[in-house]
Amino acid sequence: MADQQQAEVEFLTGSSYQGNFVNERMEGLGEYTFPSGTKYIGGMKDGMFHGQGTLYFTNGGRFEAEWDKGKAVGPGIGGTYIFKEGLKYEADSWQYCDGIDRRFYSEVCNGLQPAGQSQKVDQEPAKTIPLGWYDCGDGFYNPDNRVVYDYDVQFLRNADIDEHEWIVSTCHKGVKDGEPLPYAMETSKTRT
Repeated sequence: MADQQQAEVEFLTGSSYQGNFVNERMEGLGEYTFPSGTKYIGGMKDGMFHGQGTLYFTNGGRFEAEWDKGKAVGPGIGGTYIFKEGLKYEADSWQYCDGIDRRFYSEVCNGLQPAGQSQKVDQEPAKTIPLGWYDCGDGFYNPDNRVVYDYDVQFLRNADIDEHEWIVSTCHKGVKDGEPLPYAMETSKTRT
């Protein structure tokens, strides 16, 4: 019979695990925390996510899935992503902020504001974006050092070149009063 024990371990990678071990392998129920702060709570087998488990992200979102040897195995994206506001991503019936309907989730739930009072962000009041930085949805991005900070200006992650390019071409930028917004200067393009 396998030797099962409960333990709390910190790894050299900066990750940690609290839960069951069998033969010195993570197995059974446990909580695995990545260096980024993302947590997995659920089943483990032979050191991998296995069975029911949920990834909790630092932005407040979560991914619920059935896992098999470390891989999410449900339909669509393998599980269900739930945003911090409670919106569930469903690949086959996704209607939020697509190419046709650009409303924020709060507008889908609560209706549109009167003319002239349109929302500029999902959660009002909008955060003040530091000058020259960008609001990338889960925090502020400083293009000078390519770091994404949460809204309390705590480190979240380093942006790679693809994320950097996406943020500077897509997201709201902190500008001085009266300065034109970068996206307002672009001409509109017709989608094909």
